[in-house]
Amino acid sequence: MNITLRQLSYLVALAEERHFGRAAARVHVSQPALSTQIRELEDRLGAPLIDRTDRAFRLTPAGRDVLEGAQRIMGEVERIETQARWQAGLSGRLKLGIIPTVAPYLLPVALPRLRMRDVTLDLRLTEAKTERVLAALADGELDAAVVAIPAGMPGLVERPLFRDRFLLAASRSSVEKLAARGERPVPSTLNPHALLLLDEGHCLADQALDVCGTRRAETRVDLRASSLPTLCGMVAAGFGQTLLPEISLAKECAAVPDMDVMTFADPQPYRTIGLVRRDLGGPDTWFTELGDILADAGQALLGHDAAA
Repeated sequence: MNITLRQLSYLVALAEERHFGRAAARVHVSQPALSTQIRELEDRLGAPLIDRTDRAFRLTPAGRDVLEGAQRIMGEVERIETQARWQAGLSGRLKLGIIPTVAPYLLPVALPRLRMRDVTLDLRLTEAKTERVLAALADGELDAAVVAIPAGMPGLVERPLFRDRFLLAASRSSVEKLAARGERPVPSTLNPHALLLLDEGHCLADQALDVCGTRRAETRVDLRASSLPTLCGMVAAGFGQTLLPEISLAKECAAVPDMDVMTFADPQPYRTIGLVRRDLGGPDTWFTELGDILADAGQALLGHDAAA
């Protein structure tokens, strides 16, 4: 009996999950089925791959050597499959990740455009924080992702979609007072004690801190909101001010009428929203087509020239 790709993929899953049950769930088989395939692989190689002397999971020296080769083989198989799947362009199944500070605003505009292009496109969406989205992309769980770029991860192809300006958001009365002074605010002069942020893990919070030239420890209101709507509600109630991405402006201002915004003085701060994929080579027509659709949706949403 020859070594199979299935056996190698099960070994990779087992080594990464370090648990037979979790590995079986990951590859969508029963635990006995996975164990049988691992046993058959060991029999074929004539060496134990798993140290079964105690309850702690560990590979044997032979197991570590085989795992290294299995990972290379499965990576090459994945590259071949990806190249073949995208030969026809943007079609079939698309697994797309998108960060929470973009998803609820861009998707309602972008999805009809994707459906108009191809009603048969099987779109699978994952909304998660940047770190989780990039990890899923690296593991092959996603084909592409919409994040703020540069993503800071090697081995990616990045396509800028649009510039998303930051606006100062505060209660309507606070904005009226600022406007009466006749000056536009400057991020670096904002009072960090009044700055409200999303919780840790949201890249938007890190970007806001960077734009304002401050640190989270210097902010006195420890809100750590999990979503922009929560943050906007607190701002409207007079608990502080925040940097609001322009992409969210129409939806959040409509939902929270007691909140108002002001543009910053030039040069206005912004983040660049981009589409990223792993650099696996092969055709990228699908990536270009997807990027064009998302960029067009961003431009329509922002109501001005959104090209980065």
